[in-house]
Amino acid sequence: MLKNRLIDDEELEKPFDMDQFKRLVRYMKPYRKQIVITLILMMVAAVCGLLGPYFLQIAIDDYIEVADYRGLTIITMLYLATNLVNMVCMRQRVYIMSSVGQKILYRIRQDLFEHIQTLSFTFYDSRPAGKILVRIINDVNSLGDLLTNGIINVLTDVFTLIIAIVIMAYIDARLTLVTLCTVPLLMILVGLLKRRIRRRWQEVRKKSSNMNAYLHENLAGMRVTQAFVRQKETRDLYNELSGDIFTTWMHAIRVNNLFWPGIELIGVLGVVLVYVFGMRFLDAGTVTVGVLVAFTGYVWRIWQPINNLANFYNSLLVAMASTERIFELLDTKPDIKDDPDAYELPEIKGEVRFDNLQFYYDPEKPVLEYVDFTVKPGETIALVGPTGAGKSTIVNLISRFYDPVKGKVLIDGHDIKKVTLDSLRKQMGVMLQDSFIFSGTIMDNIRYGKLDATDEEVMNAARAVHAHEFISQMEKGYYTEVNERGSKLSQGQKQLISFARALLADPRILILDEATSSIDTQTEILVQKGLERLLKGRTSFVIAHRLSTIRNADRIMVVDQGTIIEAGSHEELLAQKGAYYDLYKAQYKYLNAV
Repeated sequence: MLKNRLIDDEELEKPFDMDQFKRLVRYMKPYRKQIVITLILMMVAAVCGLLGPYFLQIAIDDYIEVADYRGLTIITMLYLATNLVNMVCMRQRVYIMSSVGQKILYRIRQDLFEHIQTLSFTFYDSRPAGKILVRIINDVNSLGDLLTNGIINVLTDVFTLIIAIVIMAYIDARLTLVTLCTVPLLMILVGLLKRRIRRRWQEVRKKSSNMNAYLHENLAGMRVTQAFVRQKETRDLYNELSGDIFTTWMHAIRVNNLFWPGIELIGVLGVVLVYVFGMRFLDAGTVTVGVLVAFTGYVWRIWQPINNLANFYNSLLVAMASTERIFELLDTKPDIKDDPDAYELPEIKGEVRFDNLQFYYDPEKPVLEYVDFTVKPGETIALVGPTGAGKSTIVNLISRFYDPVKGKVLIDGHDIKKVTLDSLRKQMGVMLQDSFIFSGTIMDNIRYGKLDATDEEVMNAARAVHAHEFISQMEKGYYTEVNERGSKLSQGQKQLISFARALLADPRILILDEATSSIDTQTEILVQKGLERLLKGRTSFVIAHRLSTIRNADRIMVVDQGTIIEAGSHEELLAQKGAYYDLYKAQYKYLNAV
């Protein structure tokens, strides 16, 4: 396993995208009332928070020097009252925006999950599951701070900055200009370092995404890792990826450590300038001690919003990078979707026809070429042939997991591209070799085939495929909890449960994609009886390497290099002494040797 198999699909240098931001803002529209209330609370809190230094100036200049205790008491009570109002407004603002932000995240998660369920197999074939999880979980979470506090905080900081400068200018315009002359220094510092900071943190996120994808892949493949004794190699690569994150993180911290002390230093410079010029004005009698003290307070009050705004830009870029990836996923169009004029497929009998069908992923490498056949309702078709011949592609086309490049798939005369996907797939049952078991009870897993089925219907389906016997022997029977992917069950037990699930769904067309190739001989004998009942009266397509599974099929199709080279019953194909005969003879010799 190589490190370069990880897909780096994240661009590091992307400017702020206003269109993406506007699209994100549309998620806020249902909460306009709450946001307006929050803005009002924000403005009240900001004004109240900025009155403190002004009250201090009045107290020093008007009351302390003349020992006016009554006036000092009044100004003190006003100071306490404004601070109390400020705290109440801030508390309510945080609560409302946290609620709004979480509701927006909930909606985005819903949209993402609903959308990924519509995406085609080609999407999942071309992307690591870990990368998809990063987008659904990490990228959505990275929007949390922006939506709950970030946007309102930046508006608060801008409003605070404006009001503070207005108050400062009202108190003394000269000292205001002295204070603001340090702003160009700040802009130069931000201009020099913001791009480096942004790039470093983007690299950290990319490295983290790679590690998450690698971790997800190896957790899923842990049995293979241990079976081939590759723990050291996988551990070494994981440590390398983790080390990359550490190194990149430390680079980001070093750049940050240049940025924030620089901002603090410029803030201190602003205070020093106020004192230097203020002392001169004080000596000249053009300012009072109260004005000088008030300005010191306002200098720090304007530098805090400036600090926040400088930091917010980087945070905004982080959030917008996540937003772009989220919307990129939401904008991914499914290859397979309902036609605008699609209609509901009526209840079918089960006739399947391939009409001059072609399919390929790469035009230079066709998977199926000019495939033609018709299957009658209730007929069982077995597909055999070497790996990569096109057997699975045929059954995937029937279920419309892929669309043909040319030609048609017709069911009861209906072109499946012209009917809705739901109405098509509701009348089909698909059982894969790797029978997927969801976390939950066995009862829930079987009932997945028919959500409104009664317990008795579930048990009857299990009995029909001989799953009832082993389920009944479990301590909690049908209510036994199984782990994710059914790790507590044997391969044969998982497949029997999937058979029961398919039987409960009662599909008109049944597809078994190598569904019995991993079952031991004893289990296979039990399954054969269940399968006979399961297949009876349904149009069925069976892919299996064990010829004993398919010898009773109505027709066997031998697929090789994307074409059907032979078709007929078991006896007819043996009599032809062609490809099927060779395959049967080779397997017969192997079984005898064993």
